Amino acid sequence: MRFTIYQDSHVGGRKNNQDRLAYSYSRDVLLMVIADGMGGHARGEIAAEVTVNTITTRFQQEAATGVLRRPREFLESAINAAHRAIVAHADRNDMLECPRTTVVACIIQKGRATWAHSGDSRLYLFRDGKLLTATEDHSRVQQLISAGVLTPAQAAVHPERNKIYNCLGGVLPPGMTISDEIGLHVGDSLVLSTDGFWGPLDSANIATRLTQSDVLTLVPQLLDEAETKAGADSDNLSVIALTWERQEDEPAAATVTSTDPVEGFTTSIRNTTQLPITGAEVVTDADIERAILEIQDALKKVSR
Repeated sequence: MRFTIYQDSHVGGRKNNQDRLAYSYSRDVLLMVIADGMGGHARGEIAAEVTVNTITTRFQQEAATGVLRRPREFLESAINAAHRAIVAHADRNDMLECPRTTVVACIIQKGRATWAHSGDSRLYLFRDGKLLTATEDHSRVQQLISAGVLTPAQAAVHPERNKIYNCLGGVLPPGMTISDEIGLHVGDSLVLSTDGFWGPLDSANIATRLTQSDVLTLVPQLLDEAETKAGADSDNLSVIALTWERQEDEPAAATVTSTDPVEGFTTSIRNTTQLPITGAEVVTDADIERAILEIQDALKKVSR
């Protein structure tokens, strides 16, 4: 596979960064995942941490011998596994409230993309300077938009804009929306992000600018713009952006970024400490506490 990819996360105006994000790929298949720990609930960073690591570990286990046989079923199973791991941690520690997180994850293989989300972390697919498709938030304001009660502009300032009805770590299993497979064209860009990133930005503007600049140049600019527009109360901002390049079996063209690993998987995890998960759903209390201490230590060093 050939693609150009960029990921980053800003703490914004918050004391801590509760977002977690990662991508992992082999020669045949790629995973991208973002989780946004919900700040209104206890230890949202734990839920996001467990989610990213559970999904990434499952991906590497199930794609070890090639492509995933059923990417839609994989996404459903992996997201549910992450939810169960979060709830198990809360039960073991007698937490009065279970940590919660949103999630959006995408699988690319055989030139086709499949994605799933729960909550209001989004995926956009841009093509030829236009927004081809996007996820729909599991939120109260999106329901009002769909019903014709609110416009997107009104929803952006609505007092209930942060109220979502699906997440991981809740009392009920997470509701999620899973896409059909969509074939990618050369030059297509996929953008996964938390609401801190997409909230202040206009998707049409992003689409236009992607025709003028590559993701390695544009996305850092967009992160800064989103943070500036949100001001002092900016939420955490996180994004993974990928542009699909001409593949090896297609006619030769300009030089592109080759991302084939030599062997096994290449994994990049941003703003997270990778937990040593030994099983598909197993995260020990010691693993989580160690990760939290490392994250807090890293944040202290950054703030000095």
